[in-house]
Amino acid sequence: MSGEAQPIDYQKEMVGTVKVTERDQLDLERLTQWFEANVEGFAGPISYSKFKGGQSNPTYRIDTPAASYVLRRQPFGKLLPSAHAVDREYKAMTGLYPTGFPVPRTFGLCEDPDVIGSKFFVMSMADGRSLWNGALPDNTPEERREIYNAMIDTMADLHLKKPDEIGLGDFGKPVDYCARQISRWTKQYKLSETEHQPKMERLIEWLPETIPPQHESSVVHGDYRLDNMIFAKDENRVLAVLDWELSTLGDPIADFSYLMLNWHNPADGRAGLLGLDIEALGIPSQDEAVERYVARTGYPVPPMDWYFAYNLFRLAGIMQGIKKRVIDGTASSAHAKQMSERVTPLIERAYEFAIAAGMPE
Repeated sequence: MSGEAQPIDYQKEMVGTVKVTERDQLDLERLTQWFEANVEGFAGPISYSKFKGGQSNPTYRIDTPAASYVLRRQPFGKLLPSAHAVDREYKAMTGLYPTGFPVPRTFGLCEDPDVIGSKFFVMSMADGRSLWNGALPDNTPEERREIYNAMIDTMADLHLKKPDEIGLGDFGKPVDYCARQISRWTKQYKLSETEHQPKMERLIEWLPETIPPQHESSVVHGDYRLDNMIFAKDENRVLAVLDWELSTLGDPIADFSYLMLNWHNPADGRAGLLGLDIEALGIPSQDEAVERYVARTGYPVPPMDWYFAYNLFRLAGIMQGIKKRVIDGTASSAHAKQMSERVTPLIERAYEFAIAAGMPE
């Protein structure tokens, strides 16, 4: 297994839609009936295509003569426990939308697998820009700084929402977030394990024993990065934050450190910035990003080596699930195989950050 994935033009490969393959087709008659019963203002007929991205939960563009919608469903076939939680995505966005936080409007959640074969929900389609490359090659230095500042400010605003005030007080346990996440992803990793990884076993042993104290509790996104957002077409403003599958109540610093990990991820055409001259590009440094987040939230941000190890460990658990689905033939995205090849490099880097955070070798 190679150490680093080869660069890919993700903007070209992942944005846009493709014709729906036979295995991903939906029952349009039943889906139309569901839309008629649940979506205000709906008028058919329906045509549909599938978004290229989304190796976790298959995502469709639903078009009608008057409007366009987005449908997110669980993959068909056997699923790991608590994985592909489209109901969590639905609940998070339904709670946040009335507050003015940038998420799509939700229209309904269907938990009846008889409609299209799996659980799904429908939301409005955000008409804006999808950005994949953290270097933002098509932007000026001033525009890049505005985009990064918008990402940081939007995350800070999420972390300042009071869950009890927006109907999300029962969205998860407010304490012991990292302990729960480590336990969850250890179990998921073991359920999808395909080979023995001694360094992963060491992380599974060390991380639960060394968790920093959790000072605050908030709604956390769990996968907050550039390509999970839609930006306005005519200004550098976050129009919609997408992909809430991993959201819950938890430690905002763990969530924020996941975003900061991009400053340490190799620049490969996606969100990573390591190796770029970010000062010349106009992108804030990690210290500047932390300072901006702290100024907006007032939350203390400690040294992040432990959090980086934790987040990379968690990513390795997620990617191992994708790897298992590739082997089983149920992965949704054309890029799932390449994603699955990241497991070992993620474990290696998590181990390095754990050593930096004080883990004995």
